[in-house]
Amino acid sequence: MRQSFFYGTVILIMAGAITKILGFANRIVLSRMIGAEGMGLYQMVVPMLYFMITFTTFGLPVAIAKQVAESEAANDRHSSRRYLILALLTTVALSLGVSLLLYSTADLFLGFMFADVRAHIVFLTGLPVVTIASVSSVLRGYFQGKQNMVPTASSQLLEQVIRLLFVVLVTASFLHNGVEYAAAAAVASIIVGEVAGFLYMIWLTGRSGLKTTEKLAQLPVYTTFKQNREYFKQLLRVSFPVTLSRMVGSIGYVLEPVLVPFALVMSGLTTGEATKLYGQFAGMAVPLLLFPTFLTYSLAVSLIPAVAEAAAQKNAPLVHRRIYQAMRITLVIGAPCTVFLYVFAEPLSQLLYGNPEVGLLLKELAPFSVFLFFQGPLAAALQGLDYAKVVFRNTLIGTVVKTVTMVVLISQPMFGIHGAVISLNLGITLTTMLHFASLVRGIGFTVEVADFIKIGAIMIAVGYASSYLANHWFVDLSIGHMLLVSSAIGFLMYVLLLVSTKVLGKQDVKRIPWIGEQLSIFFPRR
Repeated sequence: MRQSFFYGTVILIMAGAITKILGFANRIVLSRMIGAEGMGLYQMVVPMLYFMITFTTFGLPVAIAKQVAESEAANDRHSSRRYLILALLTTVALSLGVSLLLYSTADLFLGFMFADVRAHIVFLTGLPVVTIASVSSVLRGYFQGKQNMVPTASSQLLEQVIRLLFVVLVTASFLHNGVEYAAAAAVASIIVGEVAGFLYMIWLTGRSGLKTTEKLAQLPVYTTFKQNREYFKQLLRVSFPVTLSRMVGSIGYVLEPVLVPFALVMSGLTTGEATKLYGQFAGMAVPLLLFPTFLTYSLAVSLIPAVAEAAAQKNAPLVHRRIYQAMRITLVIGAPCTVFLYVFAEPLSQLLYGNPEVGLLLKELAPFSVFLFFQGPLAAALQGLDYAKVVFRNTLIGTVVKTVTMVVLISQPMFGIHGAVISLNLGITLTTMLHFASLVRGIGFTVEVADFIKIGAIMIAVGYASSYLANHWFVDLSIGHMLLVSSAIGFLMYVLLLVSTKVLGKQDVKRIPWIGEQLSIFFPRR
């Protein structure tokens, strides 16, 4: 079922919100069960697993979404199926090969990668997720290219529900064996969730009338590459620079659990203290920062095929309109998230983790989260326009600057773990600004500055009001009630200011699926 860009985006945003809430509930439960040290072990391994998934998918989910969107625009369903089959064959071969190689060389590889030897068993437990998640990603890319976002949304919801149920049951069972076994059980819950999502995607693929096994049978092994060389080249033209870009970002992500603890030890801390501080930063503060990025993911997923289709039709005004739509949605929803993360950083961390020290780190990260929200949609727009190489270049620059700065600052006792915060903020801001500059230079993209100025002023007003309410009116309430009441009043104030300044109008609300027509009567025209 094909959906409009806005409709598909809203579906993904709503599903993404629920998925993030479930995923964060998972992390809260986990952090309380295994503590900061266990979260440090968990966070050392998970980035490596996701890095391997990034490598073995080889950028094919993005490539297939773009190529299928262009094929569907030309009403060429044969090419759509052919792209899917080639992508699946490539992904299965890569993921199985990499998994077997890592397993057979585990002793040498793991000893080099992890400062804490307890992380070894955690990593080996999670290794099977690489193949499962890689194939699921390709199937999702196929449906996204057909501009049907329901399979992506529903499979992610299923994964998180299964994962949350499993982590509670299994982690507690292994906790008495040691924190490393409890962390390994938590990683195993990722596998179970991915299996559920994978089986669901297979069922949807069969129900859509695409019998993949039958199509594969029509491609003799000894002639497959020759017959499909041009299709494969088209996929590689997009997937290769996307892979390089993601691998650069992932390498930076993977290097963090290696470099940060070592740098902290160099600054004079013990290994246990370094692992604990890294757990607070990467396992607690950063996930809170990333929580609202379901918006970024949703927009990026919808934007790639939407922009690719408009570009294939040579419709430049539609390309600009869709990118600007994504920017406005990002700003309108991301702005209050930035404000609330900053204003309520410490009470939120106390409520969720029982650890106010995490709140200090989050407060330093929060003001730069607005750049993080824009980064995904800007990169997606560039990829949809065949500027994937530009995304790679920008990501490489941002990652190198972040990583070098991180090593230099963290190893200095005066900065410590706060050096990681400064470096992450610098990397996020630099990469986002480079993406925007590339889009301006590439297609002459512009934004309505007035909308951005209005929302900036609204952010300041809502932030001040929310802080005043929390510290004066509702200071005697419990933390949970104070957060609920203050944020609810702040959000209501935010919406009213959006409407009164005509940032949000009737035509915007009408596009919301299911309830837009009914709600729009309460909003003025822009």
